[in-house]
Amino acid sequence: MPRDRQSGLPPVPSPLQLFADGTERPQMLDENVWIDVIQKMDEVYSDLLQYEVALEEKNATLEETQQFVMSVLTSMSDILVVCSRNGTIEDVNRSLVDFTGRTADSLRGTSLFDLCADEVSRQTAQRMFPGYSAETAHDCELQLRAADGSAIPVSLNCTPRYSSVGKMLGMVVTGRPVGELRRAYHALRQAHDDLKRTQQQLLHSEKMASLGRLVAGVAHELNNPISFIIGNVHALQRYASRLQSYLEGVHGGLSPERVAELRAELRIDRIIEDLAPLIEGTIEGAERTRDIVDGLKRFSAVDRDENSAFDLKDVIERSVHWVSKAASERFNVTLDLPGALPMLGSSGQMQQVVMNLVQNAFDATASQTAPNLDIAACIVDREIEVNFHDNGAGIDPHILPQIFDPFFTTKAVGKGTGLGLAISYGIVERHGGKLEVFNHPDGGAVFRLRLPRAD
Repeated sequence: MPRDRQSGLPPVPSPLQLFADGTERPQMLDENVWIDVIQKMDEVYSDLLQYEVALEEKNATLEETQQFVMSVLTSMSDILVVCSRNGTIEDVNRSLVDFTGRTADSLRGTSLFDLCADEVSRQTAQRMFPGYSAETAHDCELQLRAADGSAIPVSLNCTPRYSSVGKMLGMVVTGRPVGELRRAYHALRQAHDDLKRTQQQLLHSEKMASLGRLVAGVAHELNNPISFIIGNVHALQRYASRLQSYLEGVHGGLSPERVAELRAELRIDRIIEDLAPLIEGTIEGAERTRDIVDGLKRFSAVDRDENSAFDLKDVIERSVHWVSKAASERFNVTLDLPGALPMLGSSGQMQQVVMNLVQNAFDATASQTAPNLDIAACIVDREIEVNFHDNGAGIDPHILPQIFDPFFTTKAVGKGTGLGLAISYGIVERHGGKLEVFNHPDGGAVFRLRLPRAD
């Protein structure tokens, strides 16, 4: 069937028919033609409805997007200015309106550079725009004129704005008053200082808790040299009285025979032989007492010099000695250490780490018939490796990932704070090392300490 070129519909025949005599007679139309016309009209109407629905959906999406953008711009605390290539303000947000005390309409069409409070800031702002110079700036501090007329430093960032075809349209300038940044930085630094103080307090508290657990062993350790010194002093006191009697006889004019008899009675020769060992033993006991007290002071005091050279071997031996004195006599510790383990750091903090590991091994093996701890150290390249292997029941694989978490403990209430291993882990990390834990194939747990070796 032929169709109309413009509408695409079939041509509608005229209802009148022209006869040869020039008269018109009504003509009957084909029913199929009318049905075809009605169907096409329905299709066109349906397409128009679909187009209208799609257009309404796009308009709704566009309005939502516009409202979202406007809400974001309105709620921004930072200053935002949209400018042309030469610095003419095209749009601003509420923060700039509040900052300058001017309306958005009065700011549009003006120059961004007129917001500067001095000529230096104006020249710096001009260098941020391609229309004046090719330079751009980030975190550039400028003096802007505030609503009260004062000059307030503002940190600005300038970002290019492009069209859909990649043509540069202008710049987007964002900024924040430096005073807010300084206050935020001050608050952050204050929080960091508070955290460091809290960390030091926890470290010191855990030290004192460890020291408290070792009081019995330390008291026994101090008792030996002190008792030795007291015994030697009493002996020297008795010898002094005999020497005084002998000297009084010598200087009292006694005969040589009587002086010889007095020398034999008072055993002066024996006293002279004992004086050197007694004095040497007293000095040795005093030095031993001084070393113990000095070690206690270093361990309990807050470290000030955390980058000094020391021998980790001495720290391990001293820590094992102290813990063993306070532990059960059944607890056996075997040491396999090289000649020296030199490193840099805080000997007091590393002693706390070793004492915590030895104390944990003692607690873990308390139920064993023959509790034992093997400590073996070696130097591999520029790293010190120390393994603490106990013969306990090992650690449940489910809690291995939590073993170094603060306040996590498997001990009964009142038996542990859950801070020992967590603080030890932090100390080792600050020394550039690593503390690991795993179960040994032959049984028991192994704490592996890796630390950088010093030259």
